Amino acid sequence: MCGIVGYIGTQVATEILLAGLEKLEYRGYDSAGIATVWEGDVNCVRAKGKLHNLRTKLEHIEIPAQIGIGHTRWATHGKPEEHNAHPHLDTAMRIAVVQNGIIENYRELREELKQKGHQFRSETDTEVIPHLIAEFLKNLPSPPLPTSPSFFLEAVRQAVKHLEGAFAIAVIAADYPDELIVVRQQAPLVIGFGQGEFFCASDTPAIVAYTRAVLPLENGEIARLTPLGVEIYNFAGDRLKKQPRLLNLHPMMVEKQGFKHFMLKEIYEQPGVVRASLEAYFNNDGNPSPINLSLPKEFYADIDQIQIVACGTSWHAALVGKYLIEQLAGISTQVHYASEYRYAPSPLLPNTLTIGVTQSGETADTLAALAMEKERRQGKEAKYQARLLGITNRPESSLGHLVPHIISTLAGIEIGVAATKTFVAQLMAFYALALDLAARRQTINPDKLADIIHGLRQIPKEIEATLESQEKLTEHLAHEFAETQDFIFLGRGINFPIALEGALKLKEISYIHAEGYPAGEMKHGPIALLDAKVPVVAIAVPGSVYEKVISNAQEAKARDSRLIGVTTVNDGEAAEIFNDLLPVATVDELLSPILTVIPLQLLAYHIAARRGLDVDQPRNLAKSVTVE
Repeated sequence: MCGIVGYIGTQVATEILLAGLEKLEYRGYDSAGIATVWEGDVNCVRAKGKLHNLRTKLEHIEIPAQIGIGHTRWATHGKPEEHNAHPHLDTAMRIAVVQNGIIENYRELREELKQKGHQFRSETDTEVIPHLIAEFLKNLPSPPLPTSPSFFLEAVRQAVKHLEGAFAIAVIAADYPDELIVVRQQAPLVIGFGQGEFFCASDTPAIVAYTRAVLPLENGEIARLTPLGVEIYNFAGDRLKKQPRLLNLHPMMVEKQGFKHFMLKEIYEQPGVVRASLEAYFNNDGNPSPINLSLPKEFYADIDQIQIVACGTSWHAALVGKYLIEQLAGISTQVHYASEYRYAPSPLLPNTLTIGVTQSGETADTLAALAMEKERRQGKEAKYQARLLGITNRPESSLGHLVPHIISTLAGIEIGVAATKTFVAQLMAFYALALDLAARRQTINPDKLADIIHGLRQIPKEIEATLESQEKLTEHLAHEFAETQDFIFLGRGINFPIALEGALKLKEISYIHAEGYPAGEMKHGPIALLDAKVPVVAIAVPGSVYEKVISNAQEAKARDSRLIGVTTVNDGEAAEIFNDLLPVATVDELLSPILTVIPLQLLAYHIAARRGLDVDQPRNLAKSVTVE
């Protein structure tokens, strides 16, 4: 979840590091710092809070160093205070390290190093790393081992072999001013190739302004960056031959482009996201399916059940996916929190497809759940073998290396921590998968299938119409709810997950307590919460549960709650019941989640903006949760 940036080249490093860290703010952080090497010393500057605090400190320090590392920290071990901020140094203050991840055996290492005279200045797990590297540097043979071109690289390589956990690190040292060492083990890290300069970062937005030639490190790899080039090794010390690739990413894609916040920009990008999915997956004329997910024929054979593992917003998308797969393809589907599945997995059943859903492709719990599923099915007979599929916005991520098949959601980079366009993109992936399975299993009438696909093709313009009509309306409502302390969201059927997602969006960015419930469950407990101070948002669109939701909404109104209805345009019955309407177009109930989520995203956004909060970087949250 932390952000790492590193640079070595011919330019002054400080501004490059700061600019890179600004592009990684979406990952979430509570402190920041940079370290550079200049005139034989490591210069380290750190600050608690936002990056402008660090920038203010650096205004009074002029260091023209051409090598450095930077970091934004999301606290795990130790409070978010300056002394716990990265970079961390060894006792002699000659080695600086930044890390993303967790060192699980840091307590034992810390005690061993203390007994050898090392002095610690923080409560973090990361601080053991520079001390450990210093210890190995002190004890390395001279000259260094034949497999290593430098003492520094060899010391880092020996040190990381003693670390347990998931981590990505970048290291510089005063005595090696022309070397930047980076390591990856279960946490993302990418190297960028420029003209006479090289970069490293936790994610590509940090370096895309300088280069589009990148090389993601694999697990168990260590790289040495010097002004002359990049050398990559495995943890055993073997030199590896690898080639960078070109990113299909332009710096403008990570700019706000006139919008006040990235979140609002990304809400407005959703019609384009749906069009991209339609273009990629719904233009197949062949049999047996009009959907083309580029999955091999054997992938579809004998699927008896499906289990989905996900976290947060991806979990809500998976709930919609469950509804679609069961109702269209007739396959029993279970949705699990990845963090819970790891410790209480489902019974080992034959012919099971396991789907992992993660926007970043780096969500630690989801990756661990999939890895566990893969491992526990190894060596079993064919029908029990692992069948794994990933749904992600980053097919080049760790998920893409872990599972054999990927559905890319094609949403483009999402900077706002609160997922918006990537949620809709995940929904589109599940529509494609469910319809593909239904067509191949012949569980859907061809005319019905054609109608659904035709309806999906109308969705982009319907989202555009919703955005146009809802922007002023939700902004006006935000004025009235800026001081509200509690919200209830209600939905039924395929829109129950949208109620959960609407509540989550409001909680994430406005810090207002909000809960989503199946509308029929409200009278079984939550109704006790209702009064004039607790507004209720109900999703009531035409379909099998419309009258039931209307009835449930009336129960809330009888308890004096203000009712906000996400319903269709010109719904006279809803207009009589709800105090406020957030209208959407009339579509097939099966397709309605893609539309009903839009006004809930806008409502959450405008309430948070009205409260003067940091919409794109809400407190305590990170975009990519790379720790358990």
